[in-house]
Amino acid sequence: MTRSARPSGRGDVKIGIISDSHDNLPNIRKALEVLKGRGAQVLIHSGDVIAPFSVKELLKFPGPVYGVFGNNDGEIAGMKKLWNHVFFGPYLFELGGLRILVCHDETELSRAPYENVDVRVYGHDHKAVIRAGKPLDINPGETGGWLYGKPTCAILDTDGPKAEILEIE
Repeated sequence: MTRSARPSGRGDVKIGIISDSHDNLPNIRKALEVLKGRGAQVLIHSGDVIAPFSVKELLKFPGPVYGVFGNNDGEIAGMKKLWNHVFFGPYLFELGGLRILVCHDETELSRAPYENVDVRVYGHDHKAVIRAGKPLDINPGETGGWLYGKPTCAILDTDGPKAEILEIE
């Protein structure tokens, strides 16, 4: 099932992408500031938020916030109670004229029976990657910074589409 998210239609939409924040509130705050500074209008989290108190921080983002659960997300019922737009991946929706598929683990992409996907977003391994082409693959790396000590996020411009990895300092 494809869901349509706002803002919709063709047009230049900037989408902030984070993953694997693992309850690191200071880095979540920094990532949101970096992404807002780059003009992000929408936020996608590709899993491993971990707990409801971190969801509350994510929802301070001024635009819509979408996400999927990761393998380490613990209190799912509490997270769903706060966050209307979090799903079990793979989750397909349309945004800025693009079909965007979001999951936590890249291995889930091969099990997703979706065609004509423009962008695929995933996380899990904490390694920031952008692979150009159709679909455009984006792993924003680790917002939490716990594993590699180099916290990152990504910004997606639906005009192109094109993406960039951003360091969180």
